[in-house]
Amino acid sequence: MAVALRPRPMRPDLLMWTFARPHQEMYAPVLAAWNAEPDRPKAESLLLTTDALQRRLLSGFLSGTPLPDLVEVHGGIIAQIFRGPIDRIGFLDLTDRLRESGVIDMLNPPSLSPWTTRGRIYGLPHDVHPVLLGYRADLIEAAGIDLTQIETWDELIRVLRPLMADADGDGLPDRYLLNIWETNPELIDVLLLQAGGGLFDERERLIISSDLNAEALATIVSWTTGTNRIAINAPEFDAAGNRLRLEGVVLCSLLPDWLAGAWQLDLPQLAGKVKLMPLPAWRPGGRRTSVMGGTMLGLPREGRDIERAWTLAQELYLNREVARRLYREAGIVTAVRAFWDDPIFDEPNPFFSGQPAGRLYIDQAPHVPVRSSSPYHRLALAALGDAAMALKMQAEQHRLSAPSQLKPLARALLAQAEQRVRRQMNRNVFFQIEEPTP
Repeated sequence: MAVALRPRPMRPDLLMWTFARPHQEMYAPVLAAWNAEPDRPKAESLLLTTDALQRRLLSGFLSGTPLPDLVEVHGGIIAQIFRGPIDRIGFLDLTDRLRESGVIDMLNPPSLSPWTTRGRIYGLPHDVHPVLLGYRADLIEAAGIDLTQIETWDELIRVLRPLMADADGDGLPDRYLLNIWETNPELIDVLLLQAGGGLFDERERLIISSDLNAEALATIVSWTTGTNRIAINAPEFDAAGNRLRLEGVVLCSLLPDWLAGAWQLDLPQLAGKVKLMPLPAWRPGGRRTSVMGGTMLGLPREGRDIERAWTLAQELYLNREVARRLYREAGIVTAVRAFWDDPIFDEPNPFFSGQPAGRLYIDQAPHVPVRSSSPYHRLALAALGDAAMALKMQAEQHRLSAPSQLKPLARALLAQAEQRVRRQMNRNVFFQIEEPTP
């Protein structure tokens, strides 16, 4: 009886779910200003763990249990939501609203791709997440090496390889050039996208076994094995990995903007020792960036007040002050192109040796590759990881280290991976993508 009679908290008129505490804190001033207006419905945000948010969101879409009016989700969650037929997607289709309001013209076009399925857009992009190369400028420049003129991966490896000398006589290189390993398919996918490949094309069709992917995978695995090995496994957010970074064992790392922000918090000892540069291209004139991660804001289509929720969504995601705080506190550059001229992005960053880190990321933001939102991306990523590990085993077993030797093996393993994923996709009669005619 006591539980039944306990007063229940009143639900706000507009409720937002998010999985990121920093986001919730950034939105607090906007929500406070919104709630100060007498003619507006009261709005609140609720912080949930990622797992709890995903379970409750999917439950609401499938069984009709109560849902909020706005939800922030990342790519792993949206992929689950895109698994069914398009008329059963639980989020509101925002395509026409974005076009008619002109909002779509404010946004970085590639940043819409993770939230788009079958030609329809279901979320506002929170970020861009371009990837740059972070390198130990103190060690590299002390050796008289200037990376500003480097254009390709081959050139980078050629000029930095002398720094791998075994000065302490233990039989191992004192330093490694790159932080990448065959057991990290997410980083491999980042490089495949940069090369022009990837797991799916712009129409969500499988392209795992493409020639571009085979060539890139063969090269990446060659970096991790044999006499030509230049890479080491130094996981992010890991004590051992951070120790390798602090000791200068790792010279270069792939840094999306959010990870650059995390380094400033987790590795303050590197302040003034690190610089940023565009990723070396796979070929002269090629793309100098990639993309990793992302968040969107969506509206459940069964929301109680769609129009006011849409207005609040724009207040939160098309807000210059939120964009400034997002960069200041997390190092993340906004997807709203109209804000890219803000002076905050030109401020010298002491951690990155006085470079204007924000401007360096924004310069590459228009060039980030388009990504697939396929619900089978995680499955394809796992299959890519299996292929990479199998290729590494064969390389070591047969003492193969040249990319030209590994490419045929990579092509065969990627073909097996693609077949495995395609077999699983074909079981889903609700998610069918037209394949190209042979």
